[in-house]
Amino acid sequence: MQTNKRLDQIFKSAFPVPFDDTSRFVFFSDVHRGDDSLSDEFGRNRHIYEHALDHYYRHGYTYIEVGDGDELWEHPNYEHILTAHRSTFDLLKKYFDDGRLLILYGNHNIQLKDPNYVKKNLYYTYDEQSDEMIPLFPGISIHEALILKHRVTNQEIFVVHGNQGDMLNDQFWWISRFMVQYIWRFLHLVGVNYAASPAKNRYKRHKVEINYNKWNERHGIMLICGHTHRPKFPKPGEPAYFNTGCCMHPRGITCLELTDGVISYVSWRVHSKPDGTMYIRKTTIQGPKPLSCFYKTEPNKEGLTGEIR
Repeated sequence: MQTNKRLDQIFKSAFPVPFDDTSRFVFFSDVHRGDDSLSDEFGRNRHIYEHALDHYYRHGYTYIEVGDGDELWEHPNYEHILTAHRSTFDLLKKYFDDGRLLILYGNHNIQLKDPNYVKKNLYYTYDEQSDEMIPLFPGISIHEALILKHRVTNQEIFVVHGNQGDMLNDQFWWISRFMVQYIWRFLHLVGVNYAASPAKNRYKRHKVEINYNKWNERHGIMLICGHTHRPKFPKPGEPAYFNTGCCMHPRGITCLELTDGVISYVSWRVHSKPDGTMYIRKTTIQGPKPLSCFYKTEPNKEGLTGEIR
């Protein structure tokens, strides 16, 4: 199915999230939490990620994970991921307990599309100290997409992972999963990249981005994605397609912040002081830009509001 049709289909059933100019959201994608083995690319950035999560929690943000938070293609046993990154899930549980956790599934954790799988693996987890099952995210719902809608202006922001319409990572995802789990996982250890992934294939990445730009130009609705692993923050006059980047870069992690009516693209990296002390620093790479820069009320030809100016 074409990207445009897939997105139109998903848009109609996206989970609604109201917000206003006092709301705070942070968007992370493509964390790819694994089992802490050599093929777990998240492991090298875990401490940076946890530092960022703690910062956003203390400053009142709602955490939105825009798909592929877990690497279930390479590591299909969810309990192994939970065990390997217990401290990360402890932080995410704090968001959940406060009602500030929203998770989307992507192609690499599409198993979370199944409510029974979610109930079995995410509601409760085994605690080694007490030797019993304890609550993790009881009752959580995992979504394919979100629609953030401003309570005053009615401006909408469509949040979706970004694999939709990418045939080998959408309709035929099970073929890609088989290749990754039984072939590329082991080649990965010696540095061979999976050719079907837009994160590793420049041509596929550009194709995905072009399709998402076209959807945005057609509808004029802000679009936040992940999937390609390449950060995107549009310039004035460009389609309002944003990309969070990922948490697997060798030098740090990236995300998008929506804070008090403005949006920014930021990175978190390890830096050093003259005395050799290492520390983690947040840097705003692009923005902040008011959301109003990406919205106006005139309807386009299809009767939708929010054309890009």
